[in-house]
Amino acid sequence: MIKRTTTDKLVDGLNIILLTVIAGLMLLPFIHIFSVSFSSLEDVLQKAFILWPTNWATDSYQAIFASNSFIRSIYVTIFITVVGTFVSLILTATMAYGLTRNVLGQRVMLLMVIFTILFNAGMIPVYLVVKETGLMNSIWALIIPSAISSFNLIVIRQFFLSIPQELSEAALIDGASEIRSFWSIILPLSKPAMATFGLFYAVGHWNKYFEGILYLNDSAKWPVQVILRQMVIMNEATSTLGSDVMLQLENQPPPVTLQMAAILVATLPILIVYPFLQKHFAKGVMMGSVKG
Repeated sequence: MIKRTTTDKLVDGLNIILLTVIAGLMLLPFIHIFSVSFSSLEDVLQKAFILWPTNWATDSYQAIFASNSFIRSIYVTIFITVVGTFVSLILTATMAYGLTRNVLGQRVMLLMVIFTILFNAGMIPVYLVVKETGLMNSIWALIIPSAISSFNLIVIRQFFLSIPQELSEAALIDGASEIRSFWSIILPLSKPAMATFGLFYAVGHWNKYFEGILYLNDSAKWPVQVILRQMVIMNEATSTLGSDVMLQLENQPPPVTLQMAAILVATLPILIVYPFLQKHFAKGVMMGSVKG
């Protein structure tokens, strides 16, 4: 047993204090958003910064959940996140597995993938591709162009290379095809990788708003982040919630509480998903770093 010196204990204590302060600073915006979303008009007018509501009010949540446009945007975002994450994982995993096989053109394809990490075409070429392929004003414009991340593909490929090749060879000897070997052996052993990059892809799809502004002209297809942009950037909640909703409330909620309530509702689902993937996350982020 290693004996701990006074200096070691002092350093540990300072690290704990420092990390606690950093964690508190990171939690502070979430506490502020939560508090403002449940605050009354009096609290908002009297206090410049709210850490806990004095007079609780739920008018803002009644307004956003009564808004057809906001609820519809939530469904659109859920569709984009679920379908987009599934498509991204399937395409990334299959291509990464193909790049681990000794086939014709494998090295050239790998160099092309690495090239896209170093050099990006930019917004205008991507916009022209989306336009010419008929994806404009389609939800698929938020899924297909960004289906594969080159960086994620390279890391998943490294993870596949760390799996003993003898497992795949044994399956092939027993009569399994490459596809069967991939689905029955490689993927089950890659749960940490799939969970980690599934979370990365899901967060990316959930937070998409610029692509929605760029490619979607129909407001009925807007994801929730675009609706939040209308509320936060333009500071006009009534433009997205509609006058019919405002008339249903005795007292119209302050725009700032509507904004905070919408931000909280839009952020909460992705925060709920994280704990279920956390057990794979720590292992997944280290994958491919050590081989053998």
